[in-house]
Amino acid sequence: MHDAASWAVRLGGDQFLTRVFHRSYAIFPADGTDTGSLLPWDDLNSIVATHRMEPPRLRLSQDGETTPLGRYSAPITNRRGVTWNRVHPAELHARLAEGASLVVDAIDEIHPPIRAAAEALERFFGTPVQTNAYASWTEREGFGRHWDDHDVVVVQQHGAKRWRLWEPTRTAPTFRDVESPEEPDGEPVADIVLTPGDVLYLPRGWWHAVTADQGTESLHLTFGLVTHTGASLINWLADQMHTDAVMRLDIPRHAESPAKSTYLEALRTAMIAALSDPELIDRWADSVDTTHFGRPAPSLPYVAELPPRRKIAVRLTAARAKLTTNITAGTVTLAAAGTEWEFAQQAAPALRALVAGEPVTIGDLADAADLEVKDVAGVLAVLIKGQVACVVKAAL
Repeated sequence: MHDAASWAVRLGGDQFLTRVFHRSYAIFPADGTDTGSLLPWDDLNSIVATHRMEPPRLRLSQDGETTPLGRYSAPITNRRGVTWNRVHPAELHARLAEGASLVVDAIDEIHPPIRAAAEALERFFGTPVQTNAYASWTEREGFGRHWDDHDVVVVQQHGAKRWRLWEPTRTAPTFRDVESPEEPDGEPVADIVLTPGDVLYLPRGWWHAVTADQGTESLHLTFGLVTHTGASLINWLADQMHTDAVMRLDIPRHAESPAKSTYLEALRTAMIAALSDPELIDRWADSVDTTHFGRPAPSLPYVAELPPRRKIAVRLTAARAKLTTNITAGTVTLAAAGTEWEFAQQAAPALRALVAGEPVTIGDLADAADLEVKDVAGVLAVLIKGQVACVVKAAL
């Protein structure tokens, strides 16, 4: 599940985006893909043991309360006087056995297979994605009944987890809102158990209570989707409208009422005209896609130049990059991370392979575009300098 096409098939493609997305929860039973094997227990053990993990990156929660750090870790000071809290395995086991849930925030930043899955979801949904890991061992709820301010795609990894769902009690609640949703009444509208490979999509605002009450340890991943609302669109539009003088004028707070009314009418007219553009949402989507910085990474050991070696593997680090072709001019343009690069149209096959998101060798890119290896290395060097591509496998 490392490419957008696989996620599209898994979730139902365009039909999911037009009929389910942002509307209602959906369950996708395991289908034999690798969604249930993204995070082995051995990998989780290694992450906890080898990283300096402290709250909020690593935390325990029980009955909606955060477990004090000192109950499962101990401060360590090195010879240079640097202190951090190192997890105490025996105490960690004890807290988890008592009913605490273990959380690793943004695990996609430190685990390459999960990062690749998150990037594929970013390409499918068109929004940044952060992935958290949740592990629990008892029927006690780690977080109590709650709602999230963002949509989530839940992928069960090991064991089983019970999800009880209630419909939203406030339309499209947000993190910064004028009021909080009320607690739901009555029985849940869904009571489901996820097993390895099962996927649950849950829109923001849906209340849920989650427990590992099936008699087995449980581990799942939650891919959180960044929310874009009408307020997001208006904020973006306000920046775009600085080409209009009325948007740059000072607010006449000290003027007489007629002047204030005239100013507001001019502002209203400009805003209505801008909102009347039928392509406005598409322009906004292209803008946020091609200005998002992605997940930049270094390309060591190649700090000065990228040598033209066929076996060097690279990948694009801006998951929502856009590729457009100008047939008349005979050029192809890659837009990503706030920059546009124009290349000869012959480079298009190589650039399309990069935009797909999978690691690919310089040799394969050269073969795809019928270009010399040195020419492909030159294109990649430009993109690496622009912080939208990186080397994932050196060839020394």
